[in-house]
Amino acid sequence: MDRATVDVYDRKGASWAARRSPVRRDDARAFAEAVGTGRRVDLGCGAGRYLGDLGRPVVGLDASMGMLDLCRGVTPGPPLVRGDLERLPFGAGVFAGAWANMSYLHLPSVRLPLALADLHRTLAVGAALDLQVLAGDYEGHALPQDDVGGRFFASWTAPRLSDVLVGAGFDVDDLTVQGDALRARARRSRTLADTVGPGMRLLFVGLNPSLYAADAGVGYARPGNRFWPAVLCAGVVTRHADAVHALVAHHVGMTDLVKRATAGAADLTTAEYSEGFGRVERVVEWLAPGAVCFVGLAGWRAAVDRHATAGVQPRRVAGRPVYVMPSTSGANAASSLASLVTHIGAAAALATDVAAGDWDRATGD
Repeated sequence: MDRATVDVYDRKGASWAARRSPVRRDDARAFAEAVGTGRRVDLGCGAGRYLGDLGRPVVGLDASMGMLDLCRGVTPGPPLVRGDLERLPFGAGVFAGAWANMSYLHLPSVRLPLALADLHRTLAVGAALDLQVLAGDYEGHALPQDDVGGRFFASWTAPRLSDVLVGAGFDVDDLTVQGDALRARARRSRTLADTVGPGMRLLFVGLNPSLYAADAGVGYARPGNRFWPAVLCAGVVTRHADAVHALVAHHVGMTDLVKRATAGAADLTTAEYSEGFGRVERVVEWLAPGAVCFVGLAGWRAAVDRHATAGVQPRRVAGRPVYVMPSTSGANAASSLASLVTHIGAAAALATDVAAGDWDRATGD
């Protein structure tokens, strides 16, 4: 969370809360009914305006101790936790629902995908999400309508927020703009969440998650898949099966062409390939990784060039160079581990050339 914003709430939260009325109580009660009897969490519970309407059992989380102190006075009883939206202090799959009213808007937009990936981790499959942020295109510490001053805000358009939610592993049921607010209602899908963010040197794009990987919580998890051994041998990452560490420590991101998890690629449709490529292209345009590596030729061939062969591609994605490598699946007996390591090293070298400004060498132009 933005430290300056948390400090503002610690110092001025009481006066801020006194000027706010709970205008979304009907939404909160509808959310409670949708969750049913499972545990739910109020992310950014503030002074507790909605905590009493969200049903039970409920946990409140906020980064500001001052706001949590106010919350205890308004809604005594529910457990309250001081925590960061970007590093949730909860276990995997513990919640059946998450309510986030005007809280994630305090994160820089480029950090929301990873924050929502962490939220995806804490939610059970099918869990309800009600998330509201500011609508628009403002980002910074000087929002004109901020009557407190000094807080950081990132506002969102519906298409961009939809892309981020889908990438984070949510099925979006509804996106609605109401005045200056953008509300999303979604469900945690049985899939993997993207690990993407600013400053990526290389973005890996898989075809789609297997059900096995979705349940394991990490891509390429099936025994016999050579992705993690290959990227370790190539020196691209230093931890086995840790996508978050790959992003944070090595600036290596991961996403999928199609987010829907399936038992096999044969279950995917032409429309899914097309829609998925559009989302990947928009993510690449937004976050501008050094290079993009498609893992497996099937996805690139289905979405872009059915005659493509492994290596650097003539077609770029949102202006970024593309490398396509063979599948790392154990079923791909034609590609040895050594050959996969060579391909990943070539993709990493492509990204290095781009970072050094040598676009001609990177693309062969």
